[in-house]
This record gives sequence, structure tokens and C-alpha cells, in this order.
Amino acid sequence: MLSFMQIKIYRGKFIAYAVFVVFIGLTIGALTCAVLLDQWVGNSRNEADGAFTRVENTLQYDADRIEAFMQRVYSNSGLVSDVRSFLGNTAEGYLTSRLQNSHYNRPLVSFPEDIKSFLSNGGKGDITQISLHTSLEGNVVSFDSNGNTSFQFRLPNTDPKFRETIQRGFVYHKKLSDPNQIARQLGEFRFLVSSDRIFKTVQNYHLSEAAAISASGEVYQVAGNGRNTEELVRRIVADGRSHGFLKTGFADAVYFVSFNSAEFDYRFVSMVDMAPLIRQKASVLLIVFLIVLVAMISVLLLIMYNLREDANFLRRIILSIGRAKTADFTLVNPARYRRNEYGMIARELDDMIQQLDRHIQTNYLLKLKQQETEMKALQHQINPHFLYNTLEVIRSSALMNRADYTSDAIATLGALYRDIVKNENIIPLGSELNLLQKYLKIMEFKYPERFYYQLNVEPPLLALPTVKFWLQPLAENFFIHGFNPESEFNLLIVNGWEEEDRFVLEIMDNGNKIPEERLAEIRNKLARGDDAETDHIGLRNVYTRLHFFYGAGFSMTIDNNEEAGVKIGVFLSKEATFDVQATDRR
Repeated sequence: MLSFMQIKIYRGKFIAYAVFVVFIGLTIGALTCAVLLDQWVGNSRNEADGAFTRVENTLQYDADRIEAFMQRVYSNSGLVSDVRSFLGNTAEGYLTSRLQNSHYNRPLVSFPEDIKSFLSNGGKGDITQISLHTSLEGNVVSFDSNGNTSFQFRLPNTDPKFRETIQRGFVYHKKLSDPNQIARQLGEFRFLVSSDRIFKTVQNYHLSEAAAISASGEVYQVAGNGRNTEELVRRIVADGRSHGFLKTGFADAVYFVSFNSAEFDYRFVSMVDMAPLIRQKASVLLIVFLIVLVAMISVLLLIMYNLREDANFLRRIILSIGRAKTADFTLVNPARYRRNEYGMIARELDDMIQQLDRHIQTNYLLKLKQQETEMKALQHQINPHFLYNTLEVIRSSALMNRADYTSDAIATLGALYRDIVKNENIIPLGSELNLLQKYLKIMEFKYPERFYYQLNVEPPLLALPTVKFWLQPLAENFFIHGFNPESEFNLLIVNGWEEEDRFVLEIMDNGNKIPEERLAEIRNKLARGDDAETDHIGLRNVYTRLHFFYGAGFSMTIDNNEEAGVKIGVFLSKEATFDVQATDRR
């Protein structure tokens, strides 16, 4: 799938596309998450607005009920009399005054009972305490949650029971005037609306953290159980904004919204801690991330598919051009046609190579035949020369040794010559080494106890195809030019090994060196293809035959060893040997 990455232009394109897709994907994902967070924050803001509106409506409702109660008081003279009795007496004085003012022909009016029935709502209402005050003291009527009534008389106005804090509730102040003389004030009503009951009405709203703070800085926690709620509320009030984000740590923040009450001097503050909100909504954010990730992967796969298709055609074009340059006209599967420029060029190049193959094949085969003829002619030059030298060796051996040596030498020569005159001209390198070994065995007969040889060739080289009888001339040069009959140790070594992209054969000896001037002359003549002198026909013959057979994938080096002797290196590229194998199979 990623094969197109091997082509620089498509690798650059893919990297650019990938960066762009990732950037767009991350941007879309970030925007989506931002929209979701804004929506969740907006929902929290709407919940807070609804809760605050509910509190304000409840307070307004209680204010309307209190106003209605005051109208009720002023419209009922009996109730006004009872209120005046309650205001200025102790409990005993209030009860005595009620009895004195009662009439058998009129119902007894009770201010506490009227409050209980009209404002207490059976103990379930928001108003939990009503007090009547003079300038110095006040009398109190309280209602518990069960609707029970309790009284306290003659409490000083500085008593903690009359302390106005947001923890206790909100206090409505109403003047009690004389109905007969409005300008004359008899006292003051104070209606306490319980904070617990008022803010209990917002429990159904989804508030993370909420609190009410009075003008004096007192905080009543409406929702949540945060330890730092009071501190955060004071910071929000000091901030002065109606909504926004407030940093609470290195990577933490809260979103807040603040409302000012129109009825009382307090502010309602709602907060949402972003970290818990994100953790709470992690599943939704994960789904968004997965959707964006799948979208990015899908787009990248589509881009990879198109780039791979184009890269395959471009690679096919490059391959076709390379085949045309190296005259490789082996049949390949035709390129799948695609209606764009790459597909058309790839198809046209395939057609061109097929046309070239048809036009060149005949000339190519004729050239091979010509080379084969020339190689046979060169080989025929060697065979008589070799046979003459070998017979001379046998003759010398027969004179110097017993008849059994002569018999072995003749047997070896017969086996060697039978292999030479066989019809096949292309043999494995292993067979060529066997021919060389037979020749070197004969030379052991000629120089007993004075000549030694070693063949060290790795197995992968033994199956390589090669021309017949080219190693023997190289060994024969050693006996003609480098061998020292007086020395007790004349050594010839043939090494062969495989490298990463070629095969190497090395023929080295410990005989005489070649003078540097003569060595340079031999190298130049071999490089130019000039005919060498008669005494070097073997070396020229070997070079020419191998060059014909392997082509440009063959090279030969001739060097002097550091201590003694000559080293000849033969190098065969793997590509050349594979081409020879393919041609031989065909």
C-alpha cells in the first residue's frame, strides 16, 4: 500500500496531504469540541437563569402575598385592633386585651390565626417568621414545617432572631400605619422568607455549583458541595463580569454566570468546573474524536489509493524506459489502461518495447551465433597448444619417474582431453574447476614435491554458467612465466566468494612478479582489446571469451602480490550472470 513512498515526488505529496488532512481534522475536531463545550456551558447558563428566575418569581409571589395581607389588615378593623393589641403587649396582656375587646355578637378576630391561614400555608410556605416591631422591641410569630405556631414577646430589636442574614432568609419590611390617620405609624411588620425554602425550589435544576451572596459578603450555598465555593463566589463578585471563565489552577477553570436580584440586594452565582464537566462528557468527546479519526484515516486511504495508482504507472514507465535502455525485452503483464496521461504513456511504452523486441530479436540471435563461432575459434587455438605442452610434460615425467607415474599422467590427460572435446561449450563453473584440477594434477606429476595448489570456492559459485576451459590458460601462465623449478614450494591458489552484487574469482601464485612497465602494457592492451604477443595468447584469449560471454558485467584485474607472485581477479556482476542464465534457458 505504501510502495509509492519510494518515489520522492509522491512521498512529498503524501506528506503534504497528510499534514493538511491532520491539520483540517484536528481543526474540525477542536471546533466541534468547542461547540459542544459551548453548548454544555450554555445549557448550564440556561439552567442557572431558570433557577434564578424561579427564585425571583417565588420572592415576587411572596411579596405579592404580603402586600395582599397588608391590604387585608387595613380593610378589616377588627384585625387592625388585634394587630395593635399584639404589638404593644406581652403574651398575657395580648390575651387579656383580646378578651376585653370581644363581643358576643361578633366573631373573635385573631391576628396570629389569620397570618397562619393566609401566609403560613400549613407550615409549607416560604414565610417562616412574622414580627411586629416598635422602635425598641418586637413580638414574633414563628411557624415550623408542621404548621405549629410559636410566640415570643418583648424581644429587643437587637436580638439575633431579628438579624437579617442571607443564611436565614430575606426580610420584607412593611410599615403599620393608623387606618384613621395614615401619617401616624404604629409599628413595623417584618416578614422573613426562609432561604432554605426559597432555594429548595431550584433542586430540580441541574446546577453544578450555585450560591447566593449578600451585599455584606455572606454566602449561602444553593447547590454543590465544593469546599472552595465561598472563595470562588467572592472572586466572581470581585471580577465584576456577569459571565465568563475564571482560572482556578494551572490547567483548571470554572465557567460562571452571575445575576443581580431586582427585589433584594444579593447576587445569584452559578459555576461549572470545566474539568469534571469534560470528564463527565468524555464519552461524547471520545465519539467526536473517533469520528474525526475515522474521517482522517478514510481521506488518507483515499489519497494513498490514488497516489499508489499514479505511482504504479510512473514506476511502470520508469521500468519500461530502463528495459529499453538495457534491451530487456522479456514479456511482462501489460499495464492496466487508465484514462489519464500516466496510463496512456505506460501503455504506449509497453507497445514500443514489444515492437523493438520484434525488430531486434533476429539481429540479437545472429549476434549470439557470431559470438559463439568466435569463441569456438579461440578455443581451437588453445587446444593444440595445450595438448603439445601436456605431452611434453608426460614425456619429461616418463624420463624422470617410474612407469606408474607415466600411467597416471596419461590417464589424467585422457580424462581431461575427453572433457575438452565434448560438444558443450557452456558448462557450470564447478565443471570448469574440475578441468583445472585435472590439469594441476598433471603438473604435480611434472614437479613432484615442488608444486602445490588449493581450490577454495564457495558453493554458490559452482552453479554459475561459464565458457569452457578458461581457467587452465591462467594457471599455465604461472608455469610459463612465474614458476621457479629450483624452489621447493611453488603454490597456486584459486579462491571464489560471493559479495552483495557480484561474484569474485581470484587466481594467485607465489612465483615471479611482472615488471611494472610490462604490467601496465598488458593492462592497456586488454582494456583496448589489442592482440597481445604470441607468448600471451592465453591471457588475451581468456579475456576475450569471458567478455563475449558476460558482456559489460565482466571485468578482470592483474596485479603483483606484495611479497611474490601475481594475482588475477575475475569479477562477474550478479545481473550479468542472471542474464546469461535466462538466455541459456531460452
